[in-house]
Amino acid sequence: LGGSGNRGYLSCFIPPPECPVFEPSWEEFADPFGFINKIRPIAENTGICKIRPPPGWQPPFACDVDRLHFTPRIQRLNELEAQTRVKLNFLDQIAKFWELQGCTLKIPHVERKTLDLYVLYKLVKEEGGFDGVCKERRWTQIALKMGFAPGKAVGSHLRAHYERILYPYYLFQAGANLMVRSLKHFYNFPFPLFSLITFNKEYKPHDLPQRQSVQPAETCSIALPLWQCFCFFFPPQVEQYICLVCGGGDDEDRLLLCDGCDDSYHTFCLIPPLHDVPKGDWRCPKCLAQECGKPPVAFGFEQASRDYTLRTFGDMADSFKSDYFNMPVHMVPTELVEKEFWRLVSTIEEDVTVEYGADIASKDFGSGFPVKNGTFKVSPVEEDYLSNGWNLNNMPVLDASVLTHVTADICGMKLPWLYVGMCFSSFCWHIEDHWSYSINYLHWGEPKTWYGAPGYAAEQLENVMKSLAPELFESQPDLLHQLVTIMNPNVLMEHGVPIYRTNQCAGEFVITFPRAYHSGFNQGFNFAEAVNFCTADWMPLGRQCIQHYRSLNRYCVFSHDEMTCNIASKADSLELELASTVQKDMCAMILEEKMLREKVYKLGVWHSQQVDYDLLPDEERQCAKCRTTCYLSAITCPCIPDQLVCLYHIEDLCSCPARSYTLNYKYTLAELKPLFQALTARAESYEDWASKVNKILKADQDNKSDLEELHSLVVEAEKKSYPETDLLSHLRQVIQNADRCTSMAQQLLNGKRQTRYRSGGGKSQNQLTVEELMSFVNQLYDLPCTIRQAPFLKALLNRVEQFQQQSSDLLAEDMPGSSALQSLLDEGAGLDVELPQLVVLRQRLEQARWVEAVKEASDQPADLSLDCMRRLIDQGVGLTPHACVERTMARLQELLTVCEHWEEKAHNMLTARPCHSIETLEAAIQEVDSIPAYLPSCLQLKDCVNGAREWIMEADALQAGGRIPGLAALSELVSRARSIPVMLEPLSRLESLISEVQAWKESAAKTFLLRNSSHSLLEVLCPRCETGPQKSKSKKAKDVSVPCKKVEVKLDSLFDVEKALSTSKDTVSAMATLSEVHQKELESLSMLRTSNESKFQSSPSCLAPTVCLCHTVPAGPMLQCELCRDAYHSGCVPGFKDIQTGLPWLCPLCKRSEKPPLDKVLPLLASLQRIRVRLPEGDALRYVIERTVRWQHKVQLVSPTQHPNGKVSLICLNIVKLGTELEELLVEGLLMQVTLPELQQLYSSLLNRFSPSQHSLQSSVHDHQYHIAQDRSPPHRSPPHSKGQVGEYPQLDGIPETKKEPERLEKNSKRRLEKENMEGQHRDKIKKPKKKKPKLSKERRREEKRTTSPSNSLSDLSIIEMLEVLFSNLLHRSCLYNWVIVCLFALSAEQAENEDYICVSCAKNDLTK
Repeated sequence: LGGSGNRGYLSCFIPPPECPVFEPSWEEFADPFGFINKIRPIAENTGICKIRPPPGWQPPFACDVDRLHFTPRIQRLNELEAQTRVKLNFLDQIAKFWELQGCTLKIPHVERKTLDLYVLYKLVKEEGGFDGVCKERRWTQIALKMGFAPGKAVGSHLRAHYERILYPYYLFQAGANLMVRSLKHFYNFPFPLFSLITFNKEYKPHDLPQRQSVQPAETCSIALPLWQCFCFFFPPQVEQYICLVCGGGDDEDRLLLCDGCDDSYHTFCLIPPLHDVPKGDWRCPKCLAQECGKPPVAFGFEQASRDYTLRTFGDMADSFKSDYFNMPVHMVPTELVEKEFWRLVSTIEEDVTVEYGADIASKDFGSGFPVKNGTFKVSPVEEDYLSNGWNLNNMPVLDASVLTHVTADICGMKLPWLYVGMCFSSFCWHIEDHWSYSINYLHWGEPKTWYGAPGYAAEQLENVMKSLAPELFESQPDLLHQLVTIMNPNVLMEHGVPIYRTNQCAGEFVITFPRAYHSGFNQGFNFAEAVNFCTADWMPLGRQCIQHYRSLNRYCVFSHDEMTCNIASKADSLELELASTVQKDMCAMILEEKMLREKVYKLGVWHSQQVDYDLLPDEERQCAKCRTTCYLSAITCPCIPDQLVCLYHIEDLCSCPARSYTLNYKYTLAELKPLFQALTARAESYEDWASKVNKILKADQDNKSDLEELHSLVVEAEKKSYPETDLLSHLRQVIQNADRCTSMAQQLLNGKRQTRYRSGGGKSQNQLTVEELMSFVNQLYDLPCTIRQAPFLKALLNRVEQFQQQSSDLLAEDMPGSSALQSLLDEGAGLDVELPQLVVLRQRLEQARWVEAVKEASDQPADLSLDCMRRLIDQGVGLTPHACVERTMARLQELLTVCEHWEEKAHNMLTARPCHSIETLEAAIQEVDSIPAYLPSCLQLKDCVNGAREWIMEADALQAGGRIPGLAALSELVSRARSIPVMLEPLSRLESLISEVQAWKESAAKTFLLRNSSHSLLEVLCPRCETGPQKSKSKKAKDVSVPCKKVEVKLDSLFDVEKALSTSKDTVSAMATLSEVHQKELESLSMLRTSNESKFQSSPSCLAPTVCLCHTVPAGPMLQCELCRDAYHSGCVPGFKDIQTGLPWLCPLCKRSEKPPLDKVLPLLASLQRIRVRLPEGDALRYVIERTVRWQHKVQLVSPTQHPNGKVSLICLNIVKLGTELEELLVEGLLMQVTLPELQQLYSSLLNRFSPSQHSLQSSVHDHQYHIAQDRSPPHRSPPHSKGQVGEYPQLDGIPETKKEPERLEKNSKRRLEKENMEGQHRDKIKKPKKKKPKLSKERRREEKRTTSPSNSLSDLSIIEMLEVLFSNLLHRSCLYNWVIVCLFALSAEQAENEDYICVSCAKNDLTK
């Protein structure tokens, strides 16, 4: 607190908690004392409270500003605080001590801080004194206690300062005889004392800035230790001017004359000796002891020398605040002002002085509130403020205020006082006179900060202040009644005193309650008004206050007994509450007076006289001892007629015997009795009623009344107009509580309260807890009346307790069933009570349902997926922890971990590259089968293994027994194998086989396909399906298929043919399909040729035919296709110049392939035979070779001859007889996709019979019409047949032999015959539906029958077997030998000569021979 060690504490002021603030309604505000009585139970616990009037309550300011003038009090802030004032008093004593010796006090600085001499003096004294501290070397500990940092040798400095400044004063205060000791100490002093003395320095008390103006120097310290001179032995005076030490009168120029007693001393005889004569006043040691021993003067505020008006004071106040804070006054925060105020009052280093216009009598200058008959004229709107109860001029004299019965106009209590404040001006800790209420209203200006302590803590606050500043209370026991001492609220709070604060703003009231200490300060310039009032509840405290004042010898403002008697004299007009209160107070007064008079009588006072103390002023009837104002009685003595004492202090009046005293009395005890009886009569009816109410309210459980009787008492009180006492208010409160309890109990019993749990799981806000229900039931039974619903609620409470017991038993199980939990929950929900067990039961129900869900899922492993387990785990994570849940969760998590592991492992196995073997996967599946869960990847792995096994079985079955698989089945099998993530051993072999097939197809495509051809290999090798018009063909097909029950396979497109070949079971069916397609090809081509040839025949129409690719009329050189017989412009045909003469020319539409020679085709078939895979292209190629061999056979049957070069040639054709056969033979040869020399020879022989000009078409130049001469025919057309012409042509050799071929075939080996029989049976099974065919001659039909029969037998044979069968149908001629060897076997002529090749017929003939 102040000084060097506590500045940090002072800067951290912590505001106390806020006091209650009330905002009454207009109805409540209409009755001031009623509202104050209403808030009293709350507000008296904090000592002070603030009231904000309703909005709109703004009384006019009625004070005469121009006439108001006052002289304020001067307040030095650091003198206000108790502990700071103690320090200042101590410094004043030290300064005076040294000043009287001609020295000036200089406060030293230690570590750049002003040394707190008071704290140093106290600490050294507490530690055992200077000698004890030096002996125990405790200066360092003292330095630490004073707040100095350790390790800087501050202790030695403190010792030096104490020894020079404080130790002489300590010895002086001790009064010890230090004559010898002081001399010894002086000669051992470690520094020159005389150099520490400064003379001629005028002492100014409390001038702190002047004392701190000069910084301390090493040679300029304070205080000369004059303790050597205090208690000298003074010899008797002989001469007028002789030294009282040495007794000599010489050296007069060195004699010092005391300015106090005129005693003289040599300067060199003084200890310490003085080198020079002091220039100022000097006191000898005897006078010094007298001056310093004078008692201190009581502390009080000084009056300012200047008189202020309200305006001039405001200018001064605003200027001070703005200059101090260096900002406009309205911008300074209240928190900053508060902290700065408590810092200033607690420091001795800053001396801030303010002025406060306090206790200005309102009767001199007018109140701030308007009053009746006052100088301030109010408007009609403001007239209500004249009589308003909150007008501080009216409040003390209201009927409910007992101060109305005090006859004197007491300023400050019955008449308001005015207060004009400025920043930091303060009012110190105090309580109101007679412990009365006070009310303060701030009319305008800046806020006023208040601090208050409740009345029950008054003695605690007094004791704390006395313990912290005992020096002040030793000289002034009633210091707190002087309103001159303040103490930091934080200090009081640290010692357990409850303190509250508030900021009172303009237009707000602050009320202090009886014996509530309060203090505060002003934030700035403001104007406030205050007054006291006392209500009936104050009466007992008022009498107790008189006893307290008597103990402090403090005067009273008015006589409490006189006020009581005045009230009793008006008993008939008193309110019942006041009459009852005063009756009790008067009873106590009469008993006390009777006891005191009996005591006086016993002491021997027999003289008495009646005195009318009402006529005497208060100062003439005060007790000479305790200063109490006497009224009922007093004691006087003739020896001192002007003095009197109260009956308590009869022994302190004088030394005369008691029998000489006189008892002066106002009333005899008999005269007091009628007054008391009048009060009793007035309060009797109320007392009876109150007694009855108290009896009912305090009745025991068995004697309670019902609620209706309590209602009747309230009706009686209202009927008899009893006052609104606390008892009546309490009765009404009890009835109100009972009615509320009754209503609530009935609602609980009826179930009308919304206490059911909603769908969201929440509870109603009005639902009672078990404790509340129990408390409610207890409350029902604790009511001072009986409630009929109480037994029923007691039964409900029993049900609740039974439910709690059942819940406890069920929850004690490890995991009860969900059905039992749900049943108990339903029961608990119907109790209309908030049961904490319901939350636990719901949690346990969720846990039980979860555990059951896990168990149910575990019982059905097929449905227990990973997502299901994760979902269950997620649901379990949100559950309240439980042992069973944790065990189930652990098992479920373990199962999930295992499942996830195997799922990942199965997934990795499925996606592994290279794939795992089937054995590895089966081993994994065996482990997975033991896991009770649904694992998709593991099931997929199992399906893959099953699929792999099925695939292996299919692959084995596909090639079992030497079967040749088809390409489609093989490709489908490989495609399936690629989708199975299992290592399949046959797959690589099958893929290799398919690769060989693809390579074969590429080789065949290179052999047959033209460059940049749009046709596929199958399209080239198969007979054409879209050659002729499809309309008639479709119609025929429809007509043919009608009578047939069996669905016919359509072969109208290449897709149909490819599908039929792919689905064919063997080569025989494939050959049959291709034969059918070939037959359709011939039919379509025949119709196309007929259609194209008809273009050039003369017709009655004049339209020219359209030909060629450009679909225009013939013009210029034309070419005619030997196959389709359509004509083409030479310019429209690509490669026209490269056409070779003597060869059949085919149009671009008919020439579909390269037509490789047979020796390039046969190796393809042989390589396909080695691959052992059936594919549509292979069947088509096989059919091409069969057609080729069959066609060659037909050509040989027509006319085989041997040229000189060994080649086969056709000559001497009988055109007339063989015209149709040759044409068909030529067309069939042109359709074949193989180049054969027989075709060229056949074409050449036919071409030689006609003119070359007949092979081209000419167009007319004149009319641009295209025509063909009537006498010309295309080279392939036969002339008209005649019977005579048939014989002109020689018959070809070998025809009779051809007719005998079937007979020779039947004589072949047994194996071949059996095979042919099987094929014949097979042909019967796949008999085709009948179709209309073009009319053929009998010879052609017979020839087809002969030629097609052996071809069908070649379908399922190997290349060697096929050739054997083939050449068994041919004539054995040596000219054909080389052709067979070279063309069919792809052998050179040299190889044929070197090896012995023989045909089948020769071999048969040889065997026959």
